[in-house]
Amino acid sequence: MTQRPDGSLPGSADGFGRILVGVDFSASSQAALRLARRHFPAAQRLLVHVTDARVTAAPDLMGGVVPSLTDPALLHTMEAADAQRLQALVQEGEELAVLVGDPVTGLLDSARRWGADLIVVGTHAQSALEHFFVGSTAEKIVSRSAVPVLTVRGGAA
Repeated sequence: MTQRPDGSLPGSADGFGRILVGVDFSASSQAALRLARRHFPAAQRLLVHVTDARVTAAPDLMGGVVPSLTDPALLHTMEAADAQRLQALVQEGEELAVLVGDPVTGLLDSARRWGADLIVVGTHAQSALEHFFVGSTAEKIVSRSAVPVLTVRGGAA
């Protein structure tokens, strides 16, 4: 999506009424949230954070990951901490959701269930090796989403 000369985005006046913003607390996701608030002020916004359950996985010899036994106490602690951080970002009229699982699946399922007509996510710089083995969450969301996805570089908003 490109900006108009006046800095507005196509559809900002009336095209997108339900916007899901993926929040991972990085600078790029905070830039995405600022952009969504500034360019789509009248839209309903759902801020979604997915506590990545893969943090309990270990690397394997082929460059992937092998799931280890998930420690429910660890995931609960992470989820509670993430919920507290997300609550601090929410403004009046915004909704929030904290999930545990795979971030791509969580964001896309949330968008579908909530009826989002736009997803806004930040993008992260990755090393070539990291990108090769893990891929970009934003790229996966763009390629799998049934609705438009606006990606925002850190500091871009």
